[in-house]
Amino acid sequence: MAPIDSDDNTTAGEGEELRAGRRKAARYVVPVAVMGVAAATIGLVPALADSGDPDLPKVTAEQLIEKIAKSDVQQLSGTVRINTDLGLPDLGGLESGLMSGMSGGPGSGEDGEGSAADPSAKLTELVSGSHTLRVAADGPDRQKLSLLENAAEYSLIHNGKDVWGYDSGSNEVYHSTAADSTERPGRNAPGKDVPGKDVPATPKDFADQALKSIDDTTSVTVGGTAQVAGRDAYRLVVEPKQDGSTVGAITVAVDAETGTPLKFTLTPASGGAAVVDVGFTKVSFAKPDASTFDFTPPEGAKVTEGDEAGKRAEAPEHGREAEGDLAKGMDGLKVVGEGWNSIATFDTGAGGGLPTASAGGDLGGFLGSFGDQVKGDFGSGTVFKTRLVNALITDDGKVYAGAVTKDALVKAADAAK
Repeated sequence: MAPIDSDDNTTAGEGEELRAGRRKAARYVVPVAVMGVAAATIGLVPALADSGDPDLPKVTAEQLIEKIAKSDVQQLSGTVRINTDLGLPDLGGLESGLMSGMSGGPGSGEDGEGSAADPSAKLTELVSGSHTLRVAADGPDRQKLSLLENAAEYSLIHNGKDVWGYDSGSNEVYHSTAADSTERPGRNAPGKDVPGKDVPATPKDFADQALKSIDDTTSVTVGGTAQVAGRDAYRLVVEPKQDGSTVGAITVAVDAETGTPLKFTLTPASGGAAVVDVGFTKVSFAKPDASTFDFTPPEGAKVTEGDEAGKRAEAPEHGREAEGDLAKGMDGLKVVGEGWNSIATFDTGAGGGLPTASAGGDLGGFLGSFGDQVKGDFGSGTVFKTRLVNALITDDGKVYAGAVTKDALVKAADAAK
C-alpha cells in the first residue's frame, strides 16, 4: 500500500490534517514493528529437513548448554538460509521504512541522504521473508556476511579497523571503522564494533539470545539427535512452562564436535509452520582464505563515510517527528511479569489514543483493519497481532507488548490501573 497522499481536490487544511494523520499513524504502527523485530531475536527454525538421526553419546541438557557456552569456534565459513514468517500485514514497503528508521541508519540513499549500503538499515531486511547468506569468520577482527538477492548482492566486511558495506544493486559503498562505530550507541558490528551486527544473522546469534530466556519458568531437555549441513548434532529443546506465552518451543541443533549452534527452530503455541527458520545448509570450520576479507571500492561507486552519515542521522529531519515522540515515550519503558510472560509497557504520550474509524476517517479504518478492538478495566484499545508478538495500544496512548496472548495483554493493562 502506498503512502496516503492528498489528491488534486484536497484543500490546504485537509492536506494538513492528512499529514498530521500520517504522523499519528506512524506513532502507533512503529511500536508494533519494533516488537516484530524483537520477535526475531527469540529463536528460529530449520532451514533444511534433517537427514538421519546419528547415534551419539548421551548428554544431559545441562551438559549441552555448557558445551554451547564453551564453544570457541574462531574460524568458519558457510551458507545460511533464513525464513521468517511473523504474519505481519503487508504494508507495501511501509514496514521496511519504519524499521530502517528505527535502526538508526541515515536512510536508503535514494533521496541523497545517507547510503543504500549502510548496514544498520540494510540488514533489517532479514526480519521478513526468505534470504540466503554467505558467512565467513577468522577471529574477532575479520568477518564477512553477504546477503544474496535476485539480481544483486549486499556484503558487510569487517577487516581490522575497517568496516565496509557494499550494495552492488546501487553501486554504493559505506565505510566506517571500529572506533567510529563504538562512538555512536546502537551502531554495533561483527565483533561488537561493526554497524548492523545487532541484527541476528547466524544460528549462534539467535542461540545467544534464546539461551538468555532460560530460567525457572523454562523447561530444557535434549530432544534426540539430527544431522545438519552434513554434521552430527544434538537437539536442545527449550519450552515455556507458563500458560499465556505465544512461544511453543525452540529447538537448537548443536554441533556434536564443536558445540556450535547449527540450526534453530521456533514454533508458535498456536501451531502451524515455524515462525523463523535459520540454519546452515553448508558449513566448514577451516580457516577462510585471507582474500575473503579484502575489499576495494569499485570504480565509480559512491562512497559514504560512516561519521558523515552519523551526523546526518543525528540531525533533525523533516517527517521524523513521530520517531522523536516514540523515543521520548520509550524512555519510560518498563517490563511487567516474568519469564516468557514478560510484557514491555510504555506511554507514548498520545493522550488522544488510536483514532477510530468514525473519528479518523480512512486513517482510523486503515489502522483498525490490522487489529482487534478490546475492552477491560483499563478502558478500551486495539491489539495488533503477529504470529509471535502481540501489542495492545490503549485509547489513552499506553502500549503493552510481548510474546503473549491477547488475554494476557488485557490482564496486564487492567492490573496497571
